Amino acid sequence: MPPLFDWRFAADPYPAYAWLREHAPVRKTRLPSGVEAWLVTRYADARQALADPGLSKNPHHHGEQGAHGKGKVGIPGERSANLMTHLLNIDPPDHTRLRRLVSKAFTPRRVAAFAPRVRELADGLIDSFATRGEADLIHEYAFPLPIYAICEMLGVPREDQEDFRTWAGMMLHQPGSPRGGVGRAVKRMRAYLAELIHRKRAELAGAEPAGAEGGEELTSGDLISGLIRASDHGEHLTENEAAAMAFILLFAGFETTVNLIGNGTYALLRHSEQRAILQRAVADGDEGLLAGAVEELLRYDGPVELATWRFATRELTIGGQRVREGEPVLVVLAAADRDPEKFSAPDTLDLARQDNQHLGYGHGIHYCLGAPLARLEGQTALAALLRRLPDLRLAADPAELRWRGGLIMRGLRTLPVEFTAADN
Repeated sequence: MPPLFDWRFAADPYPAYAWLREHAPVRKTRLPSGVEAWLVTRYADARQALADPGLSKNPHHHGEQGAHGKGKVGIPGERSANLMTHLLNIDPPDHTRLRRLVSKAFTPRRVAAFAPRVRELADGLIDSFATRGEADLIHEYAFPLPIYAICEMLGVPREDQEDFRTWAGMMLHQPGSPRGGVGRAVKRMRAYLAELIHRKRAELAGAEPAGAEGGEELTSGDLISGLIRASDHGEHLTENEAAAMAFILLFAGFETTVNLIGNGTYALLRHSEQRAILQRAVADGDEGLLAGAVEELLRYDGPVELATWRFATRELTIGGQRVREGEPVLVVLAAADRDPEKFSAPDTLDLARQDNQHLGYGHGIHYCLGAPLARLEGQTALAALLRRLPDLRLAADPAELRWRGGLIMRGLRTLPVEFTAADN
């Protein structure tokens, strides 16, 4: 069996995943943290596991007591930062209640209305390096774009957004960011969001906005105000729930989009024919092909390598393997989305691929609530690059590029590029 989770594997995990799919599609593996978990690598098994009510998202169901508190599973620092009440950690009926409330504030209509601002942000970031003829697209483009976008959507004042960029840099170990660890950044973000929510709640007190009751969408104002206003049959988010939800929208939203833009651009730079097809589509305003291209990039080398942790609440069977109560299960989205039983020529990047039912944003009741925003940002970012920097090219040997370590996400540390410099 090929080695898992070393630096060579991080650079290209797909051969190892192909071996697992063929020889051990549901395999118990000791992770770098020391925790043993089942890896699920075939598409059919992955789709089943993602929707199985016998697999809980709540870390309290983990058979290894204390693993969550030690940071071995879940988001580092979330327990000490009082962030447990978010959608990635809970099951029905609490999950159903919270998702129903949050979905009223985080709607496709609200995302669509935000599109012009995302385009402004993308063009502004390109303006900052276009005259140089070179850039690191992770540090200067893929990283700041979703941070500024989600901050503005949440309603974080512009004078505070650089703090969020710093904290996010600590979480991703971005160049120039102070050291201090993920846990410290999580606590700072959580404390700031709690104070912001408290302030906004006070500002909204006594004002009953239209559409706050009765299941109507909440499309006006910022997302945090929408979370505060959201109600259903007299139920509201508590202040702690609102802070946890705002955090998880930020945490889950920015890193996945960083990787979508970075991995997607890298794939296009290494597949010149496919890149040329997309470039023509962007020039012609073919939004359908652009949208399909982003779906294929999500499938081919998506931002989320493994779905977040699940724990068996009873003995169950996945892919013929018996999983005991309390055992962790990790669905390998990167492996499932290259399963030849589901996708023809799965290792080929085909931007015109049809019926592309990838699992990049999950499946079932935990399907990513922020997928519309991530898709918008991915489409906008890639289109702006291809339109503004038509001769964009990789400025490093692919073998020299390094990928960020970690269990859930997959993304490049840097992406150096060159292009014809724009005139001042």
